[in-house]
Amino acid sequence: MLAQLTSITPVVDLDTGGVVALHTPPDAIDAARQEGMLPLLLDLPVRVVLNGSGALAPLHEALRRSGRRPREVILVLRGGCGEAERRLLTVGLDGLRAIGYLLAFGGLGSESMPPDLIADASPYLLVLAADVVGRAPRDPRRAAVARSVVTMARGIGAHVLAQGVEDEPQLDQVRAWGVRLAEGPLLAPGRDGRVHVPLPTPPQEPDAALLGPRVQEFLLPAVTLPEQATAEEVIEAFGTEPSITSVILVDDYQRPKGSLDRSRFLLSFSSRFGHALHGRKPALRLADPPRAVPKTTPAIAAMQVAGRDSTRAYDDLVVTDELNRCMGIVRVSDLMRRVSAARAS
Repeated sequence: MLAQLTSITPVVDLDTGGVVALHTPPDAIDAARQEGMLPLLLDLPVRVVLNGSGALAPLHEALRRSGRRPREVILVLRGGCGEAERRLLTVGLDGLRAIGYLLAFGGLGSESMPPDLIADASPYLLVLAADVVGRAPRDPRRAAVARSVVTMARGIGAHVLAQGVEDEPQLDQVRAWGVRLAEGPLLAPGRDGRVHVPLPTPPQEPDAALLGPRVQEFLLPAVTLPEQATAEEVIEAFGTEPSITSVILVDDYQRPKGSLDRSRFLLSFSSRFGHALHGRKPALRLADPPRAVPKTTPAIAAMQVAGRDSTRAYDDLVVTDELNRCMGIVRVSDLMRRVSAARAS
């Protein structure tokens, strides 16, 4: 059983750091159940599908015993397919999809599966070969292969999983391709049983000094309320302190969903029937889209974001972390003073 558990690898969402599925060999399905009821990725040789429904019976039975349903399983087809076998494979894949399985193709970039057959199969997922991922940071040709797979996936509506990520340069490369799902030794659970995803490496900008300091240097605490908050609750928040210039509405994950500028929001209540019209209704109705900037954004770039809408030129900017969570706010006036002082010196 221990050997089976060590063969199970987590599939990680690089945007959230969460484990979204488990990649397991077919003989470890029962062991994977101990890890929870996350979706499973099961490698399945193409030859098994080509051998007909009888060859797939052990897979169906193993899933039945484990309490898994086909719609909780992504079958990752591995291996090539000859011209004479295309029709037979297509029929087999249609049968698996009819049962409820999600389909994927593995080893992309190194295995000989015709791209047009992959496109016609409308897979849920394409899996980049570990060899391609491993060599891409130092081999532009492998990187080009990976980019072509990602482009194809976007064109046919499939997700992409990068397999075999071993170090941070590989992870940076995967992120640069726009790939969100990954697995490999770098993303294996630590001693605490949790997966720790390294943060993105900030790009090297030779002219960073000309763009000013990062916005995180001007960070102020944000006054936040749940996105379901009523306008009355926002009025109360503004009333606690006259220096509060904005209230940020956030979701359950602290991601900004709306921005309420003090002056415009209070103006909406200044009319005779303003409170009656808005008081007990969701404040999100009166909110503007949040103007979010990552914490590593240079001051000049942040000011450019502020200047895109002249009607909101002095609205607070919302500073976010790597997971798009609200860290605080930055006042545009603070950015302007700092940049002006730097240019004058």
